[in-house]
Order: sequence, then structure tokens, then C-alpha cells
Amino acid sequence: MRKREPSERGDQTYPPLPEALVVPVYDNHTHLEVADGDDPIDYHEHLDRASAVGVRGVVQVGTDLETSRWSAEQAAREPRMLAAVAIHPNDAPEYDAAGGLEAALAEIAELATWPRVRAVGETGLDFYRTGDDGRAAQYRSFEAHIEIAKENGIALQIHDRDAHTEVIETLKRVGAPERTVFHCFSGDAELAEICTENGWYMSFAGNVTFKNAGNLREALEVAPRALLLVETDAPYLTPMPYRGRPNAPYLIPHTLRAMAAHLGTDVSMLAAQISSNTELVYGRWEDDPVQAS
Repeated sequence: MRKREPSERGDQTYPPLPEALVVPVYDNHTHLEVADGDDPIDYHEHLDRASAVGVRGVVQVGTDLETSRWSAEQAAREPRMLAAVAIHPNDAPEYDAAGGLEAALAEIAELATWPRVRAVGETGLDFYRTGDDGRAAQYRSFEAHIEIAKENGIALQIHDRDAHTEVIETLKRVGAPERTVFHCFSGDAELAEICTENGWYMSFAGNVTFKNAGNLREALEVAPRALLLVETDAPYLTPMPYRGRPNAPYLIPHTLRAMAAHLGTDVSMLAAQISSNTELVYGRWEDDPVQAS
């Protein structure tokens, strides 16, 4: 649906399939609408490869109206996919400047009622890309998304960049949904402790395997196993040893095995815990039937 911008990133072929997991897991956050690499593959192929290595399903995440619609529509027909819908915090100021933020939020609220849409996200605050002039729109959008999640009894997936304090303050002020997930957890042990105190889930992506990500591994040590999730954020954040190449849900085993090794635990035990956590957050993938194609 969209093509990732080309860059001077070296090898842009998809990595080989890893050894399959004995106990399957889910990819808690992915963007299969984005075509990437020298030889892009469609979402059916992504899901087939994932199934072959023990990744039984994905949460396909929207970031604007177009990708949220696409995510909801594909999840309605694909049994291995659930959807999350939202206006990304970096897009909220653009919708607002065009006079369309309220209408966009209304459509997200409608999409959130679809049976296989099981999360509102990714939403939150991002002060890395958006300056002071866009923060009011980000806050308004974030708070509206929180309410949409609570009204529909579904999970909230948070995008949080350079805004840890402000995200936490907003969640506490407005009231976080029962199931709140810090997608692509980017904090340290202190943030992990705050999430633990509030029962918020922490989803680790491929960057937890990077050599310079000591803060993420320290957070992983603090996080209770009952609050752990795993994701790709594909096509971004490809885990070692394939950093820089296109990412995909079938590469989850690399991240999971690195997490288990750091924690000194059995991979299958960690997979079983994370799989259970994922179903507690989103429900079972088979709970709602898919439409005939």
C-alpha cells in the first residue's frame, strides 16, 4: 500500500527464515501495508512466513485514516490478523492544520467498533518530530484516542518518543484504559517500574537486541513477565544479526530468543507467557469470524 523511502542502507534483501519456535507467539505491532526492500512481499506472504516459524498472528497497526481503514478491512478477512486504528501523534497536527482532526477522530471511533479491531493505536505523544506548535493537537488527539479505547473496551497502543513524563501524566490525568501497551518500549528501568506500578504492558521490539540498547535490557530485567509483549514494528527495527535489512513478523524469533537469553530463561517458557499476555490484551484471534473474501 505504501513504499518505504529508499536509503543507503546496504543489503536490502529479506533475511532467511529463523529456526521455528516450539511455542508460538504473536507480533503485537506491525505495519504490513509498507512495502520494503529490494523485492517487496505482500501481506499474505508475510503471514505465511510468520506461520512457518511459530508466529501465529499479528496486530496490524494504522497510523492515519488510510492505513487504519486498510488495517480494519484486511483484519476483517484475514484470520491471522487483528487491527489497531489511530491517527499517529505526528500526523495529528497536520490533520488539525487542515481543519480535519475532529472528523478524522470520528472515523477512528467508528472503525474502533469493528469486531476485529482490538486496539486504538498507535497514539500518544512525540516531541522528537513535532515542535511546540503541534503539541496542543497531539494532546487533543491522544486524549480522544484514550476515550475511544475506553468506550469500546479495547486496548490502547502508545507511541511515546521524547515524551515519557508527559505521556504518563496524561494517562493518569485522563485515566488509562484497562489494557494499555507501551509499543516499542523505549524507556529505561525507571519507566518500566512506573509501568509495573500501573499494570501497563511493555512491548519490546528488535532494538532490544542492539548493542547500544543497554537501557532497554535493564528495563526488561525490571518488567514482570506478566506484562511483557513482543513486536517487530516492521518494516523498522530489524533485530540482530540483520539490523538494517527489511523487518517482518517472521523475524520475531530472533527478538524473543535474545530476550530469553538476557533473562536467563527458557525460550518456550517465555513464549508461552508472552502468548498468554497477548491474548489477555487483545483477545483470541479466532474469537470473531472473518468475512468471506
